[in-house]
Amino acid sequence: MAAPKQSRSTSLRDYSAESEKMEGSGGWDDAFDLFKLEEPHPVARSISHHANYKCLLEAERVMVEGRGVVLVNIDEAGTLIVTNFRLIFMSEGTENVVTLGTIPLATIEKFNKMVIKNQSASRQPDKTPSLRLLQVIGKDMRIVVFGFRPKTKQRRVVFDALLRCTKPSVLWDLYAFTCGPSKFRNANPKVRLLNEYFRLLGKGSLSASMDMIEHGSYTLSNELWRISTVNCNYSMCQSYPFALLVPKSISDEEVLQASSFRARCRLPVVSWCHPGTGAVLARSSQPLVGLMMNMRNNTDEKLVAALCSQLTGAGGRRKLYIADARPRKNALANGAMGGGSESSSNYFQSEVVFFGIDNIHAMRESLSRLRDYLDTHGTTSSDGISSFLRHGGWTWGGGNLSSMSASVSTLGDTGWLIHVQSVLAGSVWIAARVALESASVLVHCSDGWDRTTQLVSLANLLLDPYYRTFTGFQALIEKDWLAFGHPFADRVGMPTVSGTGNMPLELSRQSSVGSFPPSPMRQSSGSFTSQTPSSSHAQNNYSPIFLQWVDCVSQLLRMYPFAFEFSSAFLVDLLDTVISCRFGNFFCNSEKERQQVGVSEACGCMWAYLADLRSLEGRSHSHYNIFYDPHEHGGPLLPPAAALAPTLWPQFHLRWACPSEARAGELEAQCRNVSIKFSELQKAKEVAERKATEITVAMESLSAELQNEKKISSSATALAKRASKENAAIKRAIQSLGCKVHFARSGETTVDVESNTRATPQKFMCSSSKSESDGNLLNDEKSDLSVSITVVAEDVSDNRIGRVCETLCPLRTRDGGCRWPDAGCAQLSSQFVGLKANFDAFDRLSIYDSYFETE
Repeated sequence: MAAPKQSRSTSLRDYSAESEKMEGSGGWDDAFDLFKLEEPHPVARSISHHANYKCLLEAERVMVEGRGVVLVNIDEAGTLIVTNFRLIFMSEGTENVVTLGTIPLATIEKFNKMVIKNQSASRQPDKTPSLRLLQVIGKDMRIVVFGFRPKTKQRRVVFDALLRCTKPSVLWDLYAFTCGPSKFRNANPKVRLLNEYFRLLGKGSLSASMDMIEHGSYTLSNELWRISTVNCNYSMCQSYPFALLVPKSISDEEVLQASSFRARCRLPVVSWCHPGTGAVLARSSQPLVGLMMNMRNNTDEKLVAALCSQLTGAGGRRKLYIADARPRKNALANGAMGGGSESSSNYFQSEVVFFGIDNIHAMRESLSRLRDYLDTHGTTSSDGISSFLRHGGWTWGGGNLSSMSASVSTLGDTGWLIHVQSVLAGSVWIAARVALESASVLVHCSDGWDRTTQLVSLANLLLDPYYRTFTGFQALIEKDWLAFGHPFADRVGMPTVSGTGNMPLELSRQSSVGSFPPSPMRQSSGSFTSQTPSSSHAQNNYSPIFLQWVDCVSQLLRMYPFAFEFSSAFLVDLLDTVISCRFGNFFCNSEKERQQVGVSEACGCMWAYLADLRSLEGRSHSHYNIFYDPHEHGGPLLPPAAALAPTLWPQFHLRWACPSEARAGELEAQCRNVSIKFSELQKAKEVAERKATEITVAMESLSAELQNEKKISSSATALAKRASKENAAIKRAIQSLGCKVHFARSGETTVDVESNTRATPQKFMCSSSKSESDGNLLNDEKSDLSVSITVVAEDVSDNRIGRVCETLCPLRTRDGGCRWPDAGCAQLSSQFVGLKANFDAFDRLSIYDSYFETE
């Protein structure tokens, strides 16, 4: 593997090497000449000079900054900035943000000042200055170390800023309140909870509203379950939601009575119900049975029995499983404090099962050990030295099998994968009882808000395909994690409402003991000494419960890549957004506290932010699982026990310590790119097909037009032939009168009269009474051909009319008389052809019979 990146700037190892050469000649001060600033307090000037960084978010402002800081992990120098939201490390010169050194303040679990003393061969160790370091440990599995110039106050200024900003004393100082909702506005989560209840009751066609909540008109029900308003003002249980899904046969008075028998008044309520069989998945806290395990409550027993009162198809009574998430010994130990577990003899046809999942403190310590393991055996380390060169030798070199075995066993010693497997196995067992036996399952731990939430929500995910979509996954988290009071403020390490001082609120949450494990110490390049541990992170209720649950979801996604609409990249961004506290969805410890603070109105919405990210690229966004097939796994997921062996989640666990090996998601990215290209080709194909269809239609249209033109041409040819025949007929008719007709190309027709030898030849101009154009004749097959003959006399004499009559008129008598009525044809205004068309003249001929006497 390649050596760690070497920057052109001075690195921590450069300082160590140079220190030995500089003894007696200036020491470490000369080593930092590259980063010398002109004034002793560079922080104030740099803030004013760089007030507007391009990388800053909305309402993000710079608090302090230091220059010439070295990010030890990758041996790169740059500028370290503390804002009201993040710790930002920017590369020297380019001002590019270095992702490894940039971490939201709320994501920082703890930080420490550290000093490394160089162990040189000099006999005057006091002249060798110590390196001033700041170690930052994140809740997202990263450990980063920053090196500061000696004899400056930059580290102190940055450290003090982190003390003020990483864990504010009041909730309102968080960045989410400073930024406000912006464009990521949040709808009221109560409305979304009711919509999910409506879906579970089979009333999904209805839509909840704030009016419904204000008037209490959301108490819908089906034949088995109903929505109760008994906790609408949180008077019964402060950590439960305002609306509860309970058996229809149990009244609100009985619900109140049963709540007194459960820790924190967290009585058994329905989390999910099977739409076909009627089996339910319920949740609660531990019963208050006492040290002798002999305390009982009839109402509680009646309520639990109502969870499985419906008869099965065979007529038998439905079985009830009571799943206690704790180890059995822990449940018995809780009896000394009034808690404990149920007795199957007190709950009819029930069976109590213990899952043996450890508490929040074991999970916190396990994650800390895992983080330390990854930092020790990863590609890069927080001490700035590659893991292959750590401890002065090659970790895997020389066939050092014992070192390899030791590191593998160290991973097992962290216990993290064992805990993940325990949660997975318990959830699958619960889902199998509901899906295969149609049994009802009641899940609880001590308080019913940590391990209970993990098991119930994961079992819901296994049972209901809806929860494996983006919309359903949001509904699942808002229902089982947020509405049912998982204490996010305590577990993530945020200020609580009761701690603000502005809004007194007494919540009886069980105090816990324990402390953070000591920060990792390295001895490879000298001795790291922790000087001032961060007192701001001294609370002992922090625990990665939600992180562990998302890790379990990622394991299921690995096992069933076709069953989830979202990808592993979405889960990583979801976790980062939650622990960064950029949005207010996961503030406080309960729905009641978030309502008191007005989080949904004052802060932005994480779900709107993630949806906006996806909308920018559509289905090609990395949040979408390109392999998702809703028809592949339309029912419950019930992985066998052999498939439940978990592995490290590369995209989350390895992204800082082993960045190259964490690129497992790149295969999915490559598939996504191929899918995008295929989609583009598919669209291009569709466009080409549309064009081909258009061309085909155009060709058919042109073909039809061509056929029509052929018909018109054929008709025109027929008309021309007809006109030719008619022309010949007219010619013969005129010639039968003793005339010769000559047709010229100019369109003129000359008629020579030969019927009388005494007659002088005359010329007649013949022209068409229609258009002279052949094209117009061809356009109308039914147009009549008429010819007008105009007499043109070459020599005009006084008796021209008489000569015309003598020559042409067939009605001329031998004695020179005319049988035409009234002798009207003798006028020059009349024409001989008028005889053919003037039918009235023929009618009048019959009146004068004397004109037609036989001669």
